[in-house]
Amino acid sequence: MMNRIKELFKINYPIIQGGMIWHSGWRLASAVSNCGGLGLLGAGSMYPDILKENILKCKAATNKPFGVNIPLFYPDIEEVLKIILEEKIKIVFTSAGSPKTYTEMLKKEGIKVAHVVSSVKFAMKCQDAGVDAVVAEGFEAGGHNGREETTTLSLIPNVRQNIELPLIAAGGIALGSQIKAVMTLGADGVQIGSRFAATKEASSHERFKQKIVETREGDTHLTLKELAPVRLIKNKFYYDVEKLYESGRNAEALKEILGRARAKRGMFEGDLEEGELEIGQSSAFIDEVLSVEQVFEKLLYEFNVALCPEL
Repeated sequence: MMNRIKELFKINYPIIQGGMIWHSGWRLASAVSNCGGLGLLGAGSMYPDILKENILKCKAATNKPFGVNIPLFYPDIEEVLKIILEEKIKIVFTSAGSPKTYTEMLKKEGIKVAHVVSSVKFAMKCQDAGVDAVVAEGFEAGGHNGREETTTLSLIPNVRQNIELPLIAAGGIALGSQIKAVMTLGADGVQIGSRFAATKEASSHERFKQKIVETREGDTHLTLKELAPVRLIKNKFYYDVEKLYESGRNAEALKEILGRARAKRGMFEGDLEEGELEIGQSSAFIDEVLSVEQVFEKLLYEFNVALCPEL
């Protein structure tokens, strides 16, 4: 079946793995690509030399397309872009910044560019900037999120009405039936984060993966809007942040409590109390840590059942 995302990225299934910090190393990205999706290396939690190492290992582990996700606020972004050009990476997903900044330069190098947004307004800016695809991410997503709190169910059809580009739905998607639902609403493909975070190949700590499995409805909340909105599991660090809100929304106080490497401490090092534990609402129905291959089998089976219930 013809599909614009499959054609754009030369993949078998229009399923893209989120370039999540502290999860998306070469093992996860190559496994997703080998299963027919598009794996992404998460540059946001890698120093340039670590990113290069992951690119080389990913190339050795798969002959299928893979890409790199770059948050545009990354402090060493010029060095990261240099590595991407040197290593001839053909797919780049950008986020957390203006798509105009690097899209033209990347496309001149033959690189396909997708940009992540949380609103129709910014989706239209992406189209004007010349990106190849837009990722529209709803409020349900984990990690850094939009301030608008628009759900995926509302965001996708609205974005679809306003842009002509290939559209990738993200936020709260972890089931094959959800893939079918957002494609019915106008998406050409999906980007999945939380479900791939709870896989054997993800580079995050095993304690955090088990915490994802244990998380239920209502156990996550969007907070830290004064800095950058992020969806967190409710733990000691989360409640410490909430106590600060009782005395007012002081951005400097929030920066002080956040400190440095709080996300690494939680997701990569496994400190479930003092660490920042980013995950989406779909964690509520993720009940086991699977291999990437098992996740694909499950997603495709569920999608086909949703497509033809008599199967």
